[in-house]
Amino acid sequence: MKILVCISNVPDTTTKITFTDNNTKFNSAGVQFIINPYDELALTKALELVEKHQGTVTVINVGLADTEPNIRKALAIGANDAIRINAQPTDAYFVAGQIAEAVKAENYDLIFTGRESIDYNSGQVCGMLAEMLNLPSVNVINTLDIENSVATMERDIDGGREVVKCNLPLVVSAQKELAEPRIPNMRGIMAARTKPLKIMEPTSVTNSTEIAFYELPQPKAGCKMIDAEKAEELITILHNEAKVI
Repeated sequence: MKILVCISNVPDTTTKITFTDNNTKFNSAGVQFIINPYDELALTKALELVEKHQGTVTVINVGLADTEPNIRKALAIGANDAIRINAQPTDAYFVAGQIAEAVKAENYDLIFTGRESIDYNSGQVCGMLAEMLNLPSVNVINTLDIENSVATMERDIDGGREVVKCNLPLVVSAQKELAEPRIPNMRGIMAARTKPLKIMEPTSVTNSTEIAFYELPQPKAGCKMIDAEKAEELITILHNEAKVI
């Protein structure tokens, strides 16, 4: 089985977000970047599948050289090799287009993305990549089993879950229940230094969006405590001040 896992480089969840250039660019100065958590779950699931069925796992990232520490971390976790497309990611269409061009001749059996990146939360790469590669896709899966080249998946829907079956090859996006993240051990870290990391130059893909500006949410207001026996006062505040009822 030949599996590809798409990983993205995102700010740590504890990052204090600021912007530069009149609020048109994210300020990355001093920011700690990590593998997108949903992508890390996808990587773990991919490794579980090749351990069961045999095969290889390749990770791919669209990013500049500063993303390589996290690519090496993915190799330390267990991926066999990696590809870095040497471009600054701009939007989901650009990222999907670069990946599609890079792997269209590789005939992967299964391609993983995370359900979304935790920075922009667009959740679009899975579907776009599948369309560009002319493959079926199943979004936001909680479980995945493969037998005889047929994938059986569960995914959440309103009021319950549905079971989906699809023949390989296939593109899927990982939800948090799909696997438990693995921590790289010393042997994996040492092995990652010598695993292949292929650098590819980007192809011509048109940016479909443009950032006008960023805006931080309003700071949280103070908390007003209402005595449990004064329901009328709470209703008045919700109606006249908060205007939510």
